[in-house]
Amino acid sequence: MRNGALSGAVIAVAGAGGPAGRATLLRLAEAGATVVGADNDPERLAEAVDAARYSAGGAMVTGETVDLLDLDSTHDWAVRTEKEFGRIDGLVHLVGGWRGSETFIKTSLDDWDFLELLLIRTVQHTSLAFFEPLQRSERGRYLLISAAGATKPSAGNAAYAAAKAAAEAWTLALADAFRKAGGAGGPTSAAAILVVKALVHEAMRADRPNAKFAGFTDVKDLADAVVGVWGKPAAEVNGNRLWLTEKP
Repeated sequence: MRNGALSGAVIAVAGAGGPAGRATLLRLAEAGATVVGADNDPERLAEAVDAARYSAGGAMVTGETVDLLDLDSTHDWAVRTEKEFGRIDGLVHLVGGWRGSETFIKTSLDDWDFLELLLIRTVQHTSLAFFEPLQRSERGRYLLISAAGATKPSAGNAAYAAAKAAAEAWTLALADAFRKAGGAGGPTSAAAILVVKALVHEAMRADRPNAKFAGFTDVKDLADAVVGVWGKPAAEVNGNRLWLTEKP
């Protein structure tokens, strides 16, 4: 067993193949967790898992291609993970996507259909599938990565902001379920929202060396914040938005 703040914990990461997923897999592994990543792209998931294992010195990091748009497949993933590792202490939701328009009136409802699946349906499926395992853990955490635009939508981002706001509302309902399950003693598991303006990573900086990316959160800082949530009591983070950028 690896030493670290999350030694012994088993944490699932949905959307593990992207830049934020790669950073989060690594940081969780460095903190001592067993990490189980899922993505719909097997090639980029394998690359992310291999990179985390190598950089973290042979840590226990596994990956599985899962269709998070299918509730049964998502539920089966949760069941397999708990059966194999004996517990689940976290689900980090990193499934993302963006579509926008020049103006409000040019908004395409096709964008809404796309974002509703990616940003809302995957939250619904992962939260429903992982609720009971997380509640069984004495330090269960469900973490949604959201955007400041959900709080202050702009005209050209109507579909994106509305989808993010819906995902936040669903996550807050999950937090209320954890609160009620905890009874008089308070929640032992928690659902929280990490809010960013946008994310930036090394490849973006390399492509745009003169860009300032003002207010953006580096994926490595996001990963640090994810790990940090386990260092706080469930009652302190449950149902809260944790801001990693300036509030709009």
